[in-house]
Amino acid sequence: MTAPVFVVERLPGGPEFVLDGPEGRHAVSVKRLNPGEDVVLTDGRGRWAEGVVRAAEGKDRLVVGLATVREEPAPEPRITVVQALPKGDRGEVAVETMTETGVDAIVPWQASRCITQWKGERGLKSLAKWRTTAREAGKQSRRVRFPEVSEAMTTKQVAALLAGADFAGVLHEDRDAPSAALATAGLPAQGSIVLVVGPEGGVSPQELAAFAEAGAPPYRLGPSVLRTSTAGTAAAALLMGRTGRWG
Repeated sequence: MTAPVFVVERLPGGPEFVLDGPEGRHAVSVKRLNPGEDVVLTDGRGRWAEGVVRAAEGKDRLVVGLATVREEPAPEPRITVVQALPKGDRGEVAVETMTETGVDAIVPWQASRCITQWKGERGLKSLAKWRTTAREAGKQSRRVRFPEVSEAMTTKQVAALLAGADFAGVLHEDRDAPSAALATAGLPAQGSIVLVVGPEGGVSPQELAAFAEAGAPPYRLGPSVLRTSTAGTAAAALLMGRTGRWG
């Protein structure tokens, strides 16, 4: 069993660190860690250090002896999934499983056929939920570099993002539309890969045209149609294997 991961804003340079606040409470009162047990502290941006519990104090203070702070390099190629806004809590499900799979960035997309709308206060709360989900899933999956969750983008903004990628594509479920298989597409060994996952109602013809003009043609995963909340995870797993990031 790998050591549990806890997030700190900044990793200290000294040999000892007191983990308190919500993370300390989770370590002491939920995980019930004891002296001698291993932990990992990270800032979620690639800096991390192994540690050994020296003492648990009260309900929310964990004294940790730290080893040398390390830096995990950003993986190559960088994988970004543009996720159309799903209904209900399926957005958090998508973020959670994509984080566990290893995606580097997640972009919420307000597609024309999205039933869910991120506007005003609701949009801010939804974005906060996605970011919290990414953080918690990153900890649970023992990552030290958590995925970035950007603010929601429009179709025009997504097209610009696709245009700057080394490989870009749209996961499209229409069996009658010509599309190549993602499993056999030529992928870069470095740089950036950006995939678009459409909403429950599918990507509109206008959006497909805009993305194709930006250099992102449609690709299919397989003969079955996946939900918008699972397609990104399935595609990410395929890319992880094909690019050697799962090796």
